[in-house]
Amino acid sequence: MILVTGGCGFIGSHTVRALLNLGEDCVVVQRRASELPPVLDGTRVMVEQADTTDRDALLAVGRRHDITGIVHLAGSYPWPPVPDAPVEATRQALGGLLNVAEAAQEWGVRRLGIASTIGVYLGAAGDGPLREDAPLSMTAPGSIPTFKKVGEMLSGFLADTTGLDIVNYRISGTWGPLGHPDPFFAAPALIHSAARGAAPDLSHLVHPAFAEDGLDLTYVKDTGRAIALLQLADKLNYRTYNVGSGRATTNAQISQAIKNSVPDAQVDLPTGGATPHLVLDISRLKEDTGYHPEYDTERAAADYITWLRAGNDN
Repeated sequence: MILVTGGCGFIGSHTVRALLNLGEDCVVVQRRASELPPVLDGTRVMVEQADTTDRDALLAVGRRHDITGIVHLAGSYPWPPVPDAPVEATRQALGGLLNVAEAAQEWGVRRLGIASTIGVYLGAAGDGPLREDAPLSMTAPGSIPTFKKVGEMLSGFLADTTGLDIVNYRISGTWGPLGHPDPFFAAPALIHSAARGAAPDLSHLVHPAFAEDGLDLTYVKDTGRAIALLQLADKLNYRTYNVGSGRATTNAQISQAIKNSVPDAQVDLPTGGATPHLVLDISRLKEDTGYHPEYDTERAAADYITWLRAGNDN
């Protein structure tokens, strides 16, 4: 049985669904009691209410279930990004990661997977797709990439000293059902506006959106499946894997894909913008798991719009 922290969240719920599709049983832990998300309706998922920062509550889960693997997708970083008590927020974030590692050791799990982010590459030198062995900058712009870099270093230390099989997932920009408008890319907001028949509100973006802006974007169903394959692979040759599409998707391509489903969608963006950047090399992922993305931009946009128009509100 695989335990998934954050298993009722955006990427987590799709990862659980993929694990179930591959024949695994799953238990998810969530901080607050809530209904399962729609993508898990009718499934055999077991739910435990526990916070990863509560060591005793987390370890108790392993006494009620035979946990053979852990996928740690719950946020191991301070939230909000600028907390009122930064020292305590840091203690909580790192404590949650260490509690999960302790649980993995106590339960004797086969593999512990930990979510990282494409953001760790910000500031990295070089052209072309980003490889996992690329040198990373010692600084990071913001709490999430900062704590993901720290988490990767800690997980390497813990793997060396405990013998645990710990794998880092450097996850690309991800969009799809259960997702919300993202501050770093426009695709979710464009999709939501098209489904509602309204003009998009992009005021939440960190930077203005232009048609030629691009990023490695992955549909969440592919992201979840990739993580599931990494968790279940018989043998992995590395500790760190890029999880993405392996290509840049521009806002112009997103807009055209939306218009193929909603011809009158108001999703055109002004021309200009940076050259597509932050594209992940996913060779390791493909070679060690057989993964290939199933959703191109057009199929992803059509699927997401259908989801939203079926009455789902996120």
